[in-house]
Amino acid sequence: MTTEQTAADLPIWRDGRFQADEWTLAGEGEAVSEGPALLPLARFLAEREALATRNAPLGVLVEPNEAIEELAPHLDRVALVALNFPKYADGRAMSSARLLRERYGYRGEVRAVGDVLIDQMPLMRRCGFDAFAVTNAPTRRQLAAGRWPDVPFYLQPTGATTQHEIPAGTRPWARRPD
Repeated sequence: MTTEQTAADLPIWRDGRFQADEWTLAGEGEAVSEGPALLPLARFLAEREALATRNAPLGVLVEPNEAIEELAPHLDRVALVALNFPKYADGRAMSSARLLRERYGYRGEVRAVGDVLIDQMPLMRRCGFDAFAVTNAPTRRQLAAGRWPDVPFYLQPTGATTQHEIPAGTRPWARRPD
């Protein structure tokens, strides 16, 4: 970080603070960097055998219209799965994050990229995201000011959360069957 660069200028929100992004996106036709490289899903699948000899971490960028199931057999070779939110109202990537964590047992980094709003971030964490490439200026300002929107209680538990759940049967606010 340069002397003129502040923490809020860094691109990734992870572990409660802004951090530098060590990953380089290699789009279609671009050279894959020697360091940690992030590739679109289609390119990763097409070049996976050639990429198997790399000594640097690989990541995959998945668009909302792409099936996370195509990546599932290769998750042991992937250190980062970045799920794109092209619009804040498009929540399909949240379902993909839950599938990664709960169905496929993925333990690597799951990153939300794109139009991420601060009020969505607590739910995104519950779905399995642990890092955010935040481009929304108001969200970046709120995070830089330490305004994480805490949600202390949830009605529905999830299988992939960094928060401790209140055990079932001890939730007095939850509706009970008659």
